[in-house]
Amino acid sequence: MQTEEQELIRRIAGGETRLCARLVDRYGRAVYTLAARIAGCTEDAEELTQDIFLKAFSSLDRFGGRSSFSTWLYRIAYNTAVSHARRTRPKHCGIDERRLAALPDSEADRLEEWAEKQERLDALNRAVERLDPEERALVTLFYYEDRSVGECAAITELSEGNVKVQLHRIRKKLYVLVNDEMNGTE
Repeated sequence: MQTEEQELIRRIAGGETRLCARLVDRYGRAVYTLAARIAGCTEDAEELTQDIFLKAFSSLDRFGGRSSFSTWLYRIAYNTAVSHARRTRPKHCGIDERRLAALPDSEADRLEEWAEKQERLDALNRAVERLDPEERALVTLFYYEDRSVGECAAITELSEGNVKVQLHRIRKKLYVLVNDEMNGTE
């Protein structure tokens, strides 16, 4: 598939724009999902998805192949959706950093157990919506899209170590947000 995709990209960059539909078909849903999770709004996500593909196709000649096309496209999607969310959504989540630092790692790691309990899962989904755009993006890429730490690093242009630290801090934040909601202490 890699060589087929490279040939497709070469042809599109060479002017065969009718072939763009193939890449949209292949990656459209994933790009839309990422944009929707970061933007928090399906109407915005539809417009963002169009913007993302327009940006990608207009700069396709600059795709150097140093990463996979999907990683390159996700980087464009990430940057576009995060920029949009920063402009349009207020900052939601203000948790005291001392509270996060005092939370034992073992408690934050319990988030995965919560997926079995619908009430907590609903609270977890609401908590994800309250995260900053960059945090929602990492949660989406790593947990929902099953991207590796390396892929998340390439997409977000962070180091792998920084991605791991960010994911760890996000788990703690989510734990606090969900517990506060479940205990009525928001």
